[in-house]
Amino acid sequence: MSNIEDIVNSLEGKIDKLLHKLELLKLDNLKLLEELEASKQEILIQKGKNSNWEEKYEALKMANSILGSDDNKRETKLKINALIRDIDHCIAQLSD
Repeated sequence: MSNIEDIVNSLEGKIDKLLHKLELLKLDNLKLLEELEASKQEILIQKGKNSNWEEKYEALKMANSILGSDDNKRETKLKINALIRDIDHCIAQLSD
């Protein structure tokens, strides 16, 4: 009987260790999920900032080309023409 008791005690000890490891893994998993969510939020913030900087860059390119920069004259002319077409379209809709 002593042998069976030893086996049972050994199994109980191993089960306790496994349950403890399971709890630790659950806590680690929760921590990692929180970090993942925080990282996703940070990525969204960075994407917003990136978009803002891209808009500022495009505005700066436009301003430089209007001021006489030869690098972006073609782009500026195309942009102005697109704006004029948009304005003409709006006027046409208003006159209907």
